[in-house]
Amino acid sequence: MNSSIKVIATATLALLLYSANQAFALPQKINHPVTVAKLQPLKDTLIVPGERVGPITRKTTKQDLVKLFGVSRLVDKTISGAEGIGSFAATQLNLNQGCSLLVVWSDNTRTKPLDVRNLGSAWKTREGIGVGTPLSELRKKLGNFKLYGLAWDYGGTILLDSSQLSRYQGKLILRVDTAPNASEKFPNDYQAVSGDATFPSSNPHWKSLGIRLAEIIVILNPSE
Repeated sequence: MNSSIKVIATATLALLLYSANQAFALPQKINHPVTVAKLQPLKDTLIVPGERVGPITRKTTKQDLVKLFGVSRLVDKTISGAEGIGSFAATQLNLNQGCSLLVVWSDNTRTKPLDVRNLGSAWKTREGIGVGTPLSELRKKLGNFKLYGLAWDYGGTILLDSSQLSRYQGKLILRVDTAPNASEKFPNDYQAVSGDATFPSSNPHWKSLGIRLAEIIVILNPSE
């Protein structure tokens, strides 16, 4: 009789422990989606030149990016400077819905961002300027301005100091490019606005080339 009671008691204890373990396991399964929810698609896609790109500010570090977006979305790399001069530590942020970007750091510690570039089409300034904005819209928002000719390292760069957004000078770089194959379809127009020289945005040769904003660089901490 005592042996039977002992068997029953042991079985009951084992069942209670198993139930308790299951009870403690359930919150972990419930909480897991909450962790994933923090990495939902980015809602703040505002560019404030010289200040921030969404949640990325002048003081954001690589570790801050990990906390904001999760380590799986980050890829560290090294990029070359303009005209192949110098190299810089950078971190690619892979997000969906046109939100991807590249943070370029001041040094290999990745604790101070120089600028943010390779911005997807979801990012916009308060004026509504973003990658893909056509030249006609740029002229409405910037007024008549000058830009560098095509087909060199600084080709298509807008001279903001000649525009109505001169306050962004040194804080924002805007660079345009042609539609695919425009140089082949309209070689005369292309050559007319190419090279190391400046051209007004009203130049008629731009019209046939399908000019759109191709690159935005937001400068957060200018290099000294």
